[in-house]
Parts: sequence; structure tokens; C-alpha cells
Amino acid sequence: MSKVDFYILPTDSLSARLDFACKLCEKAWRLGHRVYLHCQDAEQRSELDQRLWRFKGEAFVPHDLVEMHADASVALGLAADSAGDHHDLLINLGAGVPGFVGQFERVAEIVIEEPGIRQSARERFRFYREQGYALQDHRLQRL
Repeated sequence: MSKVDFYILPTDSLSARLDFACKLCEKAWRLGHRVYLHCQDAEQRSELDQRLWRFKGEAFVPHDLVEMHADASVALGLAADSAGDHHDLLINLGAGVPGFVGQFERVAEIVIEEPGIRQSARERFRFYREQGYALQDHRLQRL
């Protein structure tokens, strides 16, 4: 069964949420994990695509859209029913729990202090707890 980590950021900034997703993705990719970033919508996916190329001045995270290259080490997707052949890490930026969540060893949920995101994170937390997933929360400090 998947282990689910909730990363709680002390901000209401949507931009900070995407930046943290990039950092988490880069760390996992550098450790040799395959990462699937599940996006809320096409606009968010496009923004995340651009950030992964430029979020760190000296490096970038090689990635592709799951429809273009399902076998990419880092894939960005929208579909609620398919994550390709990814099984290591799911970074969920969607509002709900994707139907394929059980195929991953680890799931990362990134929560900010924006009311809509906090509420949907609470609902996902309840779902994971009721299904018996191993849960952990990480409350990050303000810098």
C-alpha cells in the first residue's frame, strides 16, 4: 500500500505550491525515481512544464507530457485514470484522489493555506485514512 506524505506550506501562494512540487520532483528524479505529476488542469500543467525548465538556474528536470512520452522519467498528466508506467512517486496537484493512486509506492500531497486547496486536502486525507494508507504530514517552516 502507498505511503502518503502531506507537505503543508505556510503560505497561500499558488506559485509557492508549484515551486515546491518542482523541488520535490527534482530530488526524487536525482535519486533515480520515476515521477508522475498529476495536474489539476491544462493551465497548471503548462505552468509546471515551464517551471521545471527554469526553477533552478543551474539545472533543469527533464520531463515530458505523459501523452507524448509515457515512459519519461518525469511525466506531467491530467487524466484521472492513467499514469502510464509510473509506480515510484505521484505528486498530486489535483483536487481529488486519482483513480490510479494505488499503483504508486509514494504519494505527495502539497497543501497551502488557500481555503479551497486546504478543504480538498482534508477530503483527500480522510479518503486515504479510511482506505488504510500510511499517512505522514510535514509542516514546513516559513523562511
